[in-house]
Amino acid sequence: MKYIETLREGERVAAIYLCKNKQSAVTKNGKQYESLTLQDKTGILDAKIWDPHSQGIDNFEVLDYIDVMGDVVSFQGALQLNVKRVRKARSEEYNPQDYLPVSEQDVEVMYRELLELIGSLKNPYLKKLAESFFAADKDFAKRFKFHSAAKRIHHGFVGGLLEHTLSVAKLCCHLADTYNILNRDLIISAAIFHDVGKLEEISPFPANDYTDDGQLLGHVVIGSELVGEGIRKIEGFPKKLAAELKHCILAHQGELEFGSPKKPALPEAVALSFADNIDAKMQTMKEAFGAVPAGSCEWLGYNRLFESNIRRSSL
Repeated sequence: MKYIETLREGERVAAIYLCKNKQSAVTKNGKQYESLTLQDKTGILDAKIWDPHSQGIDNFEVLDYIDVMGDVVSFQGALQLNVKRVRKARSEEYNPQDYLPVSEQDVEVMYRELLELIGSLKNPYLKKLAESFFAADKDFAKRFKFHSAAKRIHHGFVGGLLEHTLSVAKLCCHLADTYNILNRDLIISAAIFHDVGKLEEISPFPANDYTDDGQLLGHVVIGSELVGEGIRKIEGFPKKLAAELKHCILAHQGELEFGSPKKPALPEAVALSFADNIDAKMQTMKEAFGAVPAGSCEWLGYNRLFESNIRRSSL
């Protein structure tokens, strides 16, 4: 099998990939083409069928495993496959496990670290709330370990939601140790719960796509509702503390235009929004650099998230 992470510009490739997305489009000259997103466990690849009605282009649908032959080219700093032939692969020709991107970290080790952070909480209500989700609910734990944190932008792989959550929680621990204005239990609890709504916003693999609730409500609102449901099951949970925790979740995107229904009003909400942004951007950089040879200091072209042309440092 030819994994996506090994592809290089100028290669002719014949391999089977999962078709994550398929969309018809039209060039500036009015010519129809198909835009695809291909996936295996090492990453995703943009692909184009410039002549969809030509011989050798068979019918297939989204989430089909397809046998493609094409040429690898570079477009705006990223690799792209120009497809010459394609057919739907037979079930005996592929192993689905080869097509799910997986965290480089050990999921069970990460989850134990997350449980240790929960165990370190001093506030009995926040600790009981976190344990009710992450320790007591085995179905929730299984889903949380498997889920991604995004469709494409960052941590879009099995274990991605857990990896991102743990990274953000660790950053918040450091911030709480550095700035005594921060309530450690509140910011760590908020970090652990900040993206829990993505369990409902994004469907499980192999689809890993936005659900109806994800499109209509978004993970920020969904997460606040899930946490609110958990809070109501704990007798005597302080009303003010509940509002502060939900505020941190609702404001963790930092700005209204980024999807937060509220802007941060608490120091813990401010710190969480920066920690979330740091981890998302660093992972996005890592994934962008993963598409080019190790050690390369070539410019990768314009990146929409950073609104800049990016490359590795020379050291």
